[in-house]
Amino acid sequence: MKTPLARARRPVAFLGEVLLSAAAAAAAGGQRRYRPQDLVRVLADTSARAVPIVCVVNFLVGAILAFVGAVQLAKFGAGIFVADLVGIALAREMAAIITAVVISGRTGAAFAAELATMQTNEEVDALAVLGLPAMDFLVLPRVAALLAMMPLLFVFACLAGLLGGMVVSAAMLDISPAAYLARTADALNWTHLGLGAAKSLVFGALIGMVGCYWGLYAQRNAAGVGRATTGAVVTSIVGIIVIDAVFALCANTLGI
Repeated sequence: MKTPLARARRPVAFLGEVLLSAAAAAAAGGQRRYRPQDLVRVLADTSARAVPIVCVVNFLVGAILAFVGAVQLAKFGAGIFVADLVGIALAREMAAIITAVVISGRTGAAFAAELATMQTNEEVDALAVLGLPAMDFLVLPRVAALLAMMPLLFVFACLAGLLGGMVVSAAMLDISPAAYLARTADALNWTHLGLGAAKSLVFGALIGMVGCYWGLYAQRNAAGVGRATTGAVVTSIVGIIVIDAVFALCANTLGI
């Protein structure tokens, strides 16, 4: 039976290989070990095709936050502060977390299933025979795509959530869109947005590496593909919550 240390060795080794491959790619300059069309395909899948579901979910989250806040704050005649609640909650926490959860279920699972299928069909072994390391050819483009696109998805998520909060505030509290946006602009600052953007970057790297890890080390059968997909989603979501808790502790310690 493997010890906890032995079980943790492979994920740590995988992380080290990804970092070394990224450093080598950065040092190599313009030399590429992957096909540009693969990177473009992954970029499109993690950006334009993901925007609708990200916006819909965050619109609803913003509407829910505004509804809960309106019910409580209206009792004290402080309904206008719903804009503060929605804006700060979205910028610091909810937009980054909800977007990461959606992407982990949509894109992270797709990465795991795709690479697990390639593993089953022995395509990864074929790449190794051709002298194309899986880290350079398969993992780096996917991780780089999520690193590039997650901050942009975070921006769309914030805008969609603010729109949802504005709609509910106008319907329940009769707050005009101009007043809502003015109050949101007063409440938000670059610290809130920067914290959320930093979280989205870390979440993107986590989702990309977790999906690729489960895919590359999947068992070579149909059940293995299913387990890899499930494991990628579960691990990503748990990791997102843990990392968000670490961010919260650090932000509180630093007074951010």
